[in-house]
Amino acid sequence: MLFPDYRPRRMRRTEGLRRMVRETILTPDDFIYPMFVIDGKGVKNPIDAMPGQYQLSIDNLIPLARAAFDLGVPAVILFGIPDKKDPLATRAYAGDGIVQKAARELKNKLPDLVVITDVCLCAYMDHGHCGVVEKGVVENDASLDLLARTALSHAKAGADMVAPSDMMDGRVAAIREALDEDGRSSVPIMSYAAKYCSSFYGPFREAAGSAPKFGDRRTYQMDPANAVEAIREATMDAEEGADVIMVKPALPYLDIIYRIRQELDLPVAAYNVSGEYAMIKAAAEKGWIDGDRVMMETLTAIKRAGADMILTYFALDAARLLRGKA
Repeated sequence: MLFPDYRPRRMRRTEGLRRMVRETILTPDDFIYPMFVIDGKGVKNPIDAMPGQYQLSIDNLIPLARAAFDLGVPAVILFGIPDKKDPLATRAYAGDGIVQKAARELKNKLPDLVVITDVCLCAYMDHGHCGVVEKGVVENDASLDLLARTALSHAKAGADMVAPSDMMDGRVAAIREALDEDGRSSVPIMSYAAKYCSSFYGPFREAAGSAPKFGDRRTYQMDPANAVEAIREATMDAEEGADVIMVKPALPYLDIIYRIRQELDLPVAAYNVSGEYAMIKAAAEKGWIDGDRVMMETLTAIKRAGADMILTYFALDAARLLRGKA
């Protein structure tokens, strides 16, 4: 039997050889850790569908953020659980809102940690949708001012970056204008540009209390069947002033991450969402998979597809493994 002169297995023979030719290198620098913050003291509410994740009061949030930072994770993204909800999401942009308070404390205690804030209205609306609802319809343009006010309030509280996740048309431009007019042109925007109407968000909605009270989000989040539209969305957000383009979810949309990476020269983020996390955790608890190996393979695949940064609930676990501290 004849073989070609080149045999790929030669460079797979030992761990040292494999390391020398490894194309995708995963490090803690790649991770952004999502955290859920709630009012109160001493609060650490387990999230049933997301083992190992919690709703945390600020006094418990800070030590966990510090642990992530000490492991080399450079950034967290904050999701707030408000003390009350109403039709105009007033707690989303209140100066004493939960995200605003958490951002101030984090920057005070951990000034070198990059604090990113999720900018959306769903968790603060009594109906659970991401914008103002009039006669049963989510109104795009009526929502833009509230989103801009929310982003600006986060920046005033010390957020290093704001991340609009609502999928209203034109919200990046509205936020950029509000930040610039307030003298905060240095605050970057990470846009959830290609956010799909996905069934992988279920555990997150339990964690954030953000499930809609009626209907669904198909009129504003993207159809999972579409790919070219994702390029249009990402391009529009880039033109409106986005500094980072995000794809959400990550694992079922690796092709979208790849296509956006090829089309745009902005940094690309990908959100390894709650459903992806929960499935791996559940299968590992059943003993059906090696949870650590599947976790690392998943994160490597997301980076290999073209993500420059990965929002993941695995951030601490993965960083520990990468740092040899598991």
